[in-house]
Amino acid sequence: MTTPIVAVVGATATGKSDLALELAERLDGEVVNADAMQLYRGMDIGTAKLPPEQRRGIPHHQLDVLEVTQEASVAAYQQAARADLDGIRGRGRVPILVGGSGLYVRAVLDRLEIPPTDPGLRAALEARAEEIGTAAMFERLRALDPAAAHRIQPADTRRIVRALEVIELTGRPFSASLPRRELVSPAVVLGLSVDRSILDDRIDARAARMFEDGLLGEVSALLGHGLRDGFTASRAIGYAQALAVLDAQTTVEQAVADTAQATRRFARRQESWFRPDPRTIWLPADNPDRVHPALVEAALTAVRASATRPGPPDSAGRDERHTGEWAP
Repeated sequence: MTTPIVAVVGATATGKSDLALELAERLDGEVVNADAMQLYRGMDIGTAKLPPEQRRGIPHHQLDVLEVTQEASVAAYQQAARADLDGIRGRGRVPILVGGSGLYVRAVLDRLEIPPTDPGLRAALEARAEEIGTAAMFERLRALDPAAAHRIQPADTRRIVRALEVIELTGRPFSASLPRRELVSPAVVLGLSVDRSILDDRIDARAARMFEDGLLGEVSALLGHGLRDGFTASRAIGYAQALAVLDAQTTVEQAVADTAQATRRFARRQESWFRPDPRTIWLPADNPDRVHPALVEAALTAVRASATRPGPPDSAGRDERHTGEWAP
């Protein structure tokens, strides 16, 4: 019998990393990261990455695998993360997948074929978008693939360009390549749920602590590694705000407030991604400052129960509007 993957998902600041550590200890597991920003080497404080001394000796995978000048690729991540899962199982241990990047979680768990890319074509489409504007490109997408246009924000140039790129490369609608809820191997997905007011307070405190703990120094050091040349890394929440401080465009106080606001918006998007998935077992974690023993026991109970019941049916026919995140 294939050892099931235990995935711990949910919004930022809900305590996923702490629960993953507890489960890894109890289940003899190893952790695989599914937070896109934690893939970047040197981006530690602003991503709430667990430092090595706090990992309790538990092996962690898919951390610090990219330079800040590189672009994260869902396709590359899928291949590498699945190889890590196979290696963990091969060692007789339990894979613990943890993170809040919904598409990266789905890329590991679900049957997901990632469309090809063509840098030249994408550059041409980006130039066209610059020439005629995002609104015109969106209208072009809506004419070619109304279903994809329904799922993508009209102002999201990057994802509009990606959708048009896939259509031109494959001759098929971009919407045909959107993720489907079809597990490729046994898995139990645990979602951490925190009352919104508590979560907002937690996010506010985290944003302030990031700057207190030296985020400006971290960003200043990363500038020497080409941070400004990294499209994704330089725009990450916290890092973009810290850059604004270093560029004398804002104050530290305003940067903290802007970081907290952006993180709250991001947490709402994470909830809209994870909440509709009927396979997720939601566990209340109203005190994310520590992992309550009852939460760990509830998680373990869910894991054990998953081994005795058949997997859920594929629900690909459900409304997947939240898959607007799909832009590998």
